[in-house]
Amino acid sequence: MTCGPLIDGLQYARWSEKVFRQMREGGVDAVHVTITYHENFRETVHNIEQWNRWFETYPELIFQGRTGADVELARSTNRTAIFFGSQNPSCMEDDIGLVEILHTLGLRFMQLTYNNQSLLATGCYEDEDTGITRMGREVIAEMNRVGLVIDMSHSGEKSTLEAIELSTRPIAITHANPANWHAALRNKSDIVLQALGQSGGMLGFSVYPHHLKAGSACSLQDFCEMIARTADLMGVERIGIGTDLCQDQPDSVVEWMRVGRWTKSIDFGEGSASAPGFPEMPDWFSDNRHFGRISEGLKATGMTTDEVSAVMGGNWLRFFENSFSATADISGKGPRTAE
Repeated sequence: MTCGPLIDGLQYARWSEKVFRQMREGGVDAVHVTITYHENFRETVHNIEQWNRWFETYPELIFQGRTGADVELARSTNRTAIFFGSQNPSCMEDDIGLVEILHTLGLRFMQLTYNNQSLLATGCYEDEDTGITRMGREVIAEMNRVGLVIDMSHSGEKSTLEAIELSTRPIAITHANPANWHAALRNKSDIVLQALGQSGGMLGFSVYPHHLKAGSACSLQDFCEMIARTADLMGVERIGIGTDLCQDQPDSVVEWMRVGRWTKSIDFGEGSASAPGFPEMPDWFSDNRHFGRISEGLKATGMTTDEVSAVMGGNWLRFFENSFSATADISGKGPRTAE
């Protein structure tokens, strides 16, 4: 393991005492967790209530993270800081005022789309990407203002590039891989990755098999060599891990993720022509105790100890420290101008 912080940029596990204890066994200091997909605002609040009960029940294992300083608190108290995120803007409904309220409740990441067209942007499964919408421009500005990170993991290419350009703060792609390595709809082109790196944004590498070359049979060596090549493309300071770990979730959850309320039929989604279900994880990573294998795999590619430490959490920590508080502009791009 590395001596720096260990941070996972995205998980959606079936949360339990077992998972929380495995986080501690694996030395995981912080995790961005998906607390909502297609839920509206009130349903999202209900999910936060459940998390409050977990924080109350397992205070020696987990607590709610709100700032980058909470990662250091987690390290000093041997706990895991949980940072809330949404994989769709459904939680803000059609009300821009809810952006600030969600941030006040602890939301720190929000995707502008989840595969489909939303009120804000175009998802990666749509045939035509029309880019950021009028409302999307306003929501981006509001997210920038309050300190809610724009996540474009499930968005189309044009929308993602426009979000990078419009945002006065660096954005994130929390869980995806390069399309030049594996051409999944959800993986990102070199154009997007270069723009993300140049703007100060962050990419979290996904271990979810549909995003991996050879799927569940992907080797640790191949995965880590892909990370090393992407470091050359984007800059080693712009990359981290975002496993997209869905540990212990029943297959019915995949249907909820893909179908939500937008269709009455089954959306088969990526990697499958049959009823949706979770693929088998690669044999080198199936839960939070296995991050050390990735760390060792990165060292085997020739990365230095400092570089491995940055990828395993140091870069996410810097991003957290700069992204979660309200401020006019931290990116150096200058103020957003009216068009």
